[in-house]
Amino acid sequence: MKENIFDVLMYLFENYMEDEMDLLPDSDVIRTELLAAGFESYEVNKAFDWLDSLSLQRAIRPTVAPAFRIFCPQEIAKLDMECRNLIMFLENSGILNTSNREIVIDRAMALEHEEISVEKLKWIVLMILLSQPDEEIAFSRMEDIVYNLVPAYLH
Repeated sequence: MKENIFDVLMYLFENYMEDEMDLLPDSDVIRTELLAAGFESYEVNKAFDWLDSLSLQRAIRPTVAPAFRIFCPQEIAKLDMECRNLIMFLENSGILNTSNREIVIDRAMALEHEEISVEKLKWIVLMILLSQPDEEIAFSRMEDIVYNLVPAYLH
């Protein structure tokens, strides 16, 4: 099976994460189920590491004032112009605050060997918003974008 870490994250999101990321059932049971489903041990472990790192970032508090963001060369290489534009659009439309924007960029960069498309980035944003307290409205708005219930870019 040629799966990657993002595939494991998507499987977890679709099958186990309903209200909040920390409400995952026993991780050992889930690991066993993932291995039985054909996911490689390395990808399963990396996906759980990704989620663990995400839960550690809950302590970051958003800044009140808008912040200007300059992407470093590594971020530009990983996130193409369309991805960077999506991040800025989501921030400007109030779906992402400055802290969540940084978490999104960090978690996208953490998927080291993954090519990040706009579609993958939308799912990353959705997972991050689900993991953050008091982001139900932003999550709902992002969910509409992910499931194409509203256009992502309004002209």
